[in-house]
Amino acid sequence: MKKKNIINLIKYYSEHNDMAFRNEAYEIAKEFDNSKDHQLAEYIMALLSDVNTFTPQIYEETSMYMKPTAYRTEALPLPDMIKESILGILNAVGHNAGVNKFLFQGPPGTGKTETAKQIAKILDRELLIVDFDAIVDSKLGQTSKNLAQLFEEINRSRNPEKLLVLFDEIDALALDRTNRNDLREMGRATSSMLKGLDGLHERVLLIATTNLYPAFDKALIRRFDSVIDFSLYTREDLLEIAEIILSDLLLKFKAAGRNMRLFRKIIKVLDPLPYPGDIKNLLKTALAFSNPTEELDYLRRLYITVSKETPPYDYKTLQDKGFSLREIEILTGVSKSQLSRELKE
Repeated sequence: MKKKNIINLIKYYSEHNDMAFRNEAYEIAKEFDNSKDHQLAEYIMALLSDVNTFTPQIYEETSMYMKPTAYRTEALPLPDMIKESILGILNAVGHNAGVNKFLFQGPPGTGKTETAKQIAKILDRELLIVDFDAIVDSKLGQTSKNLAQLFEEINRSRNPEKLLVLFDEIDALALDRTNRNDLREMGRATSSMLKGLDGLHERVLLIATTNLYPAFDKALIRRFDSVIDFSLYTREDLLEIAEIILSDLLLKFKAAGRNMRLFRKIIKVLDPLPYPGDIKNLLKTALAFSNPTEELDYLRRLYITVSKETPPYDYKTLQDKGFSLREIEILTGVSKSQLSRELKE
């Protein structure tokens, strides 16, 4: 951390410039991350996310189409390239120049929805999630009318600078209108989306997420100020993120022990590695199902899941995979002395 970072933090704090203060803090976190002090970087990010508080309710109107969502955020590890894009969004909002519509695209489990929640928390905005069940209607033309009413509601808000509207999994309203398999009604809905985005209040922050970007209507894509690709994870990114997720979960499962070396070996069995959402589900299940009297039982369960192997194991095969005697003991429940004898035989 440089002197100018400290000076800027004090300056922005004294000026009550929360946006600039947070951006400066993120730059400091990024610098620590680049210098391999990942733990401190994640700690700063968690502090800025304020994980133990809930978003205040600012949107006071009753809406048929949006649900104000109180949420609790957790530390969200992301690759550097995605982090840069998110920092760019924070900067864009801070400029108040009407750059306010963003599309998050990528496979399921890559962190699109959770990142939107983090952004809402960082910017102190209320998160309004669009209810597609209320929007999409089987009556001819009604979906289009509902969308028009939705955008009217958004633009009537008394505090547009305090809102983040999330179209989570917008695919049903955004498929290519030239696709013959697409219903004509959805084509009308997409046209209404185009008009709504064109007329959106520039102080409202809108984020949409999609798992089906290749099928997206090209005209709709052009309405977004930026498209953020959430598939930019390398294998190294995913291995590092898996460790961060496990460390976070171990704080909740206090009876579980820590053995990161064995954990890394187990995770590397997976090829390809799953995205963070799936990794988190694997770990939560292994920890939740584990025997609380055995500190590392979750690692045994995790290995069974990722390797798709079941006991009894071939000890020589496990050894050839790089597991030590102590690690094989954890995975199999067989003592090291017995393992040693059987391997010699």
